[in-house]
Amino acid sequence: MPSGRETIVWFSEVTKKDVSLVGGKGANLGEMTNAQIPVPPGFIVTSQAYFDFLEQTKLMDKVRGLFRSVDLNDSKQLQKIAAQAKRIIQDAPMPPETAREIKEAYRKLGNGLVAVRSSATAEDMPDASFAGQQSTFLNIIGEEETVAAVQACWASLFEARAIFYRTQKNYDHFKVGIAVPVQKMVQSRASGVMFTLEPVTNDRSKIIIEAIFGLGEAIVGGEITPDFYIVDKEKLTIYPKKISCQEWQLVKNTKDGNDEINIKIPLQPSQRNQQKITDDDILHLAKLGRQIEDHYQFPQDIEWAKENGNLFVLQARPVTTIKETANDSAEIQAPVLFSGASASPGIASGPVCIIADASEIDKIKDGEILVTSMTTPDFVPAMKRAAAIVTNRGGRTAHAAIVSRELGTPCIVGAERATSLLNDGQVITVDGTNGKIYDGKVTRRIATTTVSSIIQETIRTKTKVYVNLAQPELAEKVAARNVDGVGLLRAEFTVAQIGEHPRYMMEQNRGDEFVSKLADGISIFTRVFNPRPVVYRTTDFKTNEYRKLRGGEKYEGDEENPMLGYRGASRYIADLDIFKLELEMIKKVRQNYKNLWVMIPFVRTVNELRRTKEILEAEGLKRSSDFKLWMMVEVPSNILLMEEFLDVGIDGISIGSNDLTQLILGVDRDNESLREVFDERDAAVMMALEKAIKTARSMGVTSSICGQAPSVFPELTEKLVELGITSVSISPDMIGATREMVAKAEQRLGIKT
Repeated sequence: MPSGRETIVWFSEVTKKDVSLVGGKGANLGEMTNAQIPVPPGFIVTSQAYFDFLEQTKLMDKVRGLFRSVDLNDSKQLQKIAAQAKRIIQDAPMPPETAREIKEAYRKLGNGLVAVRSSATAEDMPDASFAGQQSTFLNIIGEEETVAAVQACWASLFEARAIFYRTQKNYDHFKVGIAVPVQKMVQSRASGVMFTLEPVTNDRSKIIIEAIFGLGEAIVGGEITPDFYIVDKEKLTIYPKKISCQEWQLVKNTKDGNDEINIKIPLQPSQRNQQKITDDDILHLAKLGRQIEDHYQFPQDIEWAKENGNLFVLQARPVTTIKETANDSAEIQAPVLFSGASASPGIASGPVCIIADASEIDKIKDGEILVTSMTTPDFVPAMKRAAAIVTNRGGRTAHAAIVSRELGTPCIVGAERATSLLNDGQVITVDGTNGKIYDGKVTRRIATTTVSSIIQETIRTKTKVYVNLAQPELAEKVAARNVDGVGLLRAEFTVAQIGEHPRYMMEQNRGDEFVSKLADGISIFTRVFNPRPVVYRTTDFKTNEYRKLRGGEKYEGDEENPMLGYRGASRYIADLDIFKLELEMIKKVRQNYKNLWVMIPFVRTVNELRRTKEILEAEGLKRSSDFKLWMMVEVPSNILLMEEFLDVGIDGISIGSNDLTQLILGVDRDNESLREVFDERDAAVMMALEKAIKTARSMGVTSSICGQAPSVFPELTEKLVELGITSVSISPDMIGATREMVAKAEQRLGIKT
């Protein structure tokens, strides 16, 4: 054991007992090295060297004075003070003897590329967790550069989020020391993190592994969605895996003339959907995780990397905040700027890009935070590039919420003055799970909600679990999951991609082109889901949305209330030639894929349904064993006259709970001021749901629900199963959770799968 006065110690010289000298990270690197765990070699600049630096430079009082009037709720002041403190530390001269010893150790390590990491120490603060609060520098080369990186790690002890955390916890800023492990750099082909328990339920029988291509900083910072693997710890068997699409990787910069040490490079299209490591690697990692946990006799949070076919453990630390890990935002310790309504779960950080209207969507770049008043279908290309979305207006059934849940993008709606409170380029963190916007970039260690989802999706249920979709590029990925089909395929986004009003195209004798383009988009879904059904909702554009298509202003009126205007079945009957284009598309797709069914939206009267059905039949689309006709139930008249609607002759109903709720309660679903009033669980809405499901069941008609309610309220899904609903259609992010909810309800009711 070192005496405690050393400036430099090697991994092999320290153990887990030396936390006060080398920090938790450094102590674990030494402990694992001595336990024969494959750790890249290295040395540690001790916390004593840091305290000697403060004493010799006499900086302590100067830095302490900055914190006397700090206001944690004033994010600008906090950032300013943090910048001043860091500058004081970095501008001070490194003691010559300390610099000499660091350079000598660097030469002894081999003069190559190194990773310089921070390892905070707080021996008398056992409840403190400083994970993720200090800096790491990768691919550092050269003696002077290594010395500078060590000093930058010392300065990072005064990042704004670290100051916030210590002040909030009433910790003395100068009782927290910092050691700096300097480790031989691993040029990762793949990297990731591993938990030796399942953090959602604290299930110690499972090991959780995340993996990406390239360097691991992108996964720790939440910039890339990783592959997700679950391993049975005892049996060493792998559960169904979640393979994520990765478009770029972080690698060492080998080009001259670029100051960036690490750069992002795009992956080839053929690589993007590949599994990041082999099954053998997954099991090898699991064995290492088990070995490390056995050594420490406690669950571990482990970072790993793969280089030249070899797996290395970069660091390990105990999972001492197990309860916190189960909450997506529990580790966030940063100023909250403002809040809104949670619309799509998840956490993402990035620079703000404020979009005034759809004409500006080209401004937003990949990974930026889209901030706007409210989105419409023509925002979708920008929404796909955004790391997260924040809107001033809207509720959880608004366009932004629905699309974000499908894309798996964190989203907050109804944030009121987001566009005026934020500035272009400002870095923020969006916590879509809890509806909070934080100042700066906040690291989240692991996407714990994914853990249960993978396991849940293996569950079998009698009640079918369909999915709501609109984006063709998501079709193949979602079709690979345990889902029974598409219960709501929205055509509006495909039409928006065509970009032209159908009548405008018809008047240019380009009606066939519209049919062909729409058929190409819809065929993507029918192909990947075949033979599972794809229930296509015929176009339900409102006039304000149609007007935004090229040529649309010529044909669309300017309605006071488009939500209650010229839409749905009413439009099909009046604009028969346009509707026939859509029916031609359906027939074209069904030539190759018989799994395409049709659902008619916003049917106000029994006669509208009857007339629409007659039009379909006249065009050769008659109900059969492989062609089902559904009606959406979203107008109160559908509930009041349910028997009469079903007597027209249809195969199924699907409850559009978004519109049905707003029309029963008289609430604009996009009005954030009425957010608390809009609730599908209201007694009046529940009575409507019960009548729809029970009437359909008594008349031999299938029933489903495709609004956002089942994706938001688990208890509602359970009630629907109890009422006898035959399927639920939910957003892709809820597939696993819904399977589990449905299975529990069926088990309680004695329903056999």
